[in-house]
Amino acid sequence: MSSARLDLVGQWMDRYVQERKYPGSSVLIARGGQEVYHHATGLRDIERNLPFERDTAVRIYSMTKPVTSVAIMMLLEQGLFHLDAPVSEFIPAFSDMTCLVPGATSIDQTQPCATPTLHHLLTHTSGLSYPFNPGVLPQAMEKDDLIFKPNQGLLADMVEQVAALPLAFTPGSRWEYSVAIDVLGRVVEVVSGKTLSDFFQQQIFEPLGMTETGFSVPATARDRFAALYTPLAGDAMALNAAEMGAETLRCVDDPTTSDFLKASMFSGGGGLIGTLDDYMKFTEMLRRGGELGARLLSANTVAFMRRNHLKGDIASMGPASFAEQPMEGMGFGLGGSVVLEPGRTRVPGSVGDFSWGGMASTFFWTDPILDLSVVFFTQLSPSSSYPSRAELKALLHAAVL
Repeated sequence: MSSARLDLVGQWMDRYVQERKYPGSSVLIARGGQEVYHHATGLRDIERNLPFERDTAVRIYSMTKPVTSVAIMMLLEQGLFHLDAPVSEFIPAFSDMTCLVPGATSIDQTQPCATPTLHHLLTHTSGLSYPFNPGVLPQAMEKDDLIFKPNQGLLADMVEQVAALPLAFTPGSRWEYSVAIDVLGRVVEVVSGKTLSDFFQQQIFEPLGMTETGFSVPATARDRFAALYTPLAGDAMALNAAEMGAETLRCVDDPTTSDFLKASMFSGGGGLIGTLDDYMKFTEMLRRGGELGARLLSANTVAFMRRNHLKGDIASMGPASFAEQPMEGMGFGLGGSVVLEPGRTRVPGSVGDFSWGGMASTFFWTDPILDLSVVFFTQLSPSSSYPSRAELKALLHAAVL
């Protein structure tokens, strides 16, 4: 790799800070398991003038989803279920499901439908949704505040509320980003007999040496926990009514009073706090085929997760949901997106790139062709504010000789 071209990554990060797009950020890049570049810049807490550093703890939000997906596959490898099992086998509230009729304008316009399977949940084809998506179901979810915040009580209780609503569409017929992985987090609890927090800690974090990742800010990282910022005038996640504010870096979650300091909700879809090096261990485990010091999954299972599990690309499945990444030329595996055709994504990449990001603009990907693992951390919501993921991938591809 070209060291001069890798230095452009740092210059790009510095420019984002200078232009008051991001408060601060850090990146870690490895090739073939060896670190080739790290850079940190800006502030983790503007109000207190504290630097964004390599060991800054951040909200990784939806980068929690690949962790939950790994947990599900670990249980699958034990023969405890199969992916075509209906979720009602584990959560009876999902029995006798209904979905909205095509063109529905109110939440009561429904028809009977099949119960989503574990595979539907893993691939966001279940018919569930998110409050920040457009549509009738998201409006009902927003009204009931079904977003799995860290202070919203027990996972089991909120999953029951989600199950009481109709689905947005017949399972398997469309792709829509959703709380499905939160539901799978509850499946992990039911099958394992452990809380999601305990399962993650005992079965994933401890074996990988991820000592500063959890649903609550780890005690050792409280003095390194970042603030969360938004350029929006209103709620940082209210995307249907998004309006840019006068201040591009408005603090919306103070690290000294954040609900993440002591979470009651174990959100498998978006609840984890972690550090850059911790998440790189998880990323490297995936790149290495399920093993990093300890084996979590077989190489065959990880290869299966990294395949496209949709009929075509995401765009072909009529998504109406929020996304901050390309949908054309992009498939979806179990836990992340998969590049099918880089030309159609219009972002430099390799066939088989496996990635996902979080609402606070964090991002990771592994490239099986170039043998790269990349983790990027910042704290700005929503992640669709700037095209940083596409720009970072272009910078990395340009640095490979």
